[in-house]
Amino acid sequence: MKTTLLFDRDRIAGRVDDLARDIVSALGEDFVIVGLLKGSFVFVADLVRALDRVAARPRVEFMRLSSYGLGRQSAGEVHLLGDIPVDIAGRTILLVDDIVDTGRSVAYALALLRQRDAGQIRTCALVDKPSRREVDVPVDFVGFTVGDVFIAGYGIDYAERFRHFPDIRAVSD
Repeated sequence: MKTTLLFDRDRIAGRVDDLARDIVSALGEDFVIVGLLKGSFVFVADLVRALDRVAARPRVEFMRLSSYGLGRQSAGEVHLLGDIPVDIAGRTILLVDDIVDTGRSVAYALALLRQRDAGQIRTCALVDKPSRREVDVPVDFVGFTVGDVFIAGYGIDYAERFRHFPDIRAVSD
């Protein structure tokens, strides 16, 4: 297994700070972050701290979805493994994912949030991979865009491995 550095920790930190400023400019200071687990946990933690530095105080919730299992390819079907525990009717939501690949997970989460009568919903992804999109979903705030490479690190896994890397790397056999 070979890994190649794409984005180091300093570049990621700078981009997260930029995203926080952009998000507050668009949403204000009062909104609910809904992070998609497991992959977004590191990004959400850093984003919440960056939002604090620009005077936002979002509520933070998590939804756990699965579409990959232990493989490298999406199974094409999304499963809800853990739901958000709060009433979000009328609330502004920032849906945060680690990576938007096929778009299926974000589409599934958006549908659930709309069913619960969420107010404005905006999306944020640390990494966008538009070349792999199968479902057209909006990605309002994007940290980085990559081509069709498998990546890991900064919370993103490769078959449940490599989440611990402090940076983002391309993974190849």
